[in-house]
Amino acid sequence: MRLFLDAHISARRIAARLRERGHDVRAADEERELDGLTDEELLSIAASEERIFVTFDVKDLPVIARRWAEARRAHSGCAIAVGIDNSEFGAILDAIERELAARPQHADWVDLTLFLARTPPD
Repeated sequence: MRLFLDAHISARRIAARLRERGHDVRAADEERELDGLTDEELLSIAASEERIFVTFDVKDLPVIARRWAEARRAHSGCAIAVGIDNSEFGAILDAIERELAARPQHADWVDLTLFLARTPPD
């Protein structure tokens, strides 16, 4: 799957593991030219490259996604981590992998905005 990780998601810890698992990952914290871009600009880049945008920005991304939907502007998916600290690499990876497995085709993600959360206890 093609992913674009927001700057607050560790490329060294998360992107590297996702790449090892066969995903095509672009990470904002690996690219200096992306420093200072807004979330909407990053989502636009992700959409133009048909990448799922993964972020912790629960405050702004739902608003941006709603605005895009109202304008009939398509994106390739937004996955917003909630209830997971950005230092909990295993939990982040588990949540991403679980959602990717549930939606294995690119078409499953088009215009989808969802929240990544911990695995519920058994």
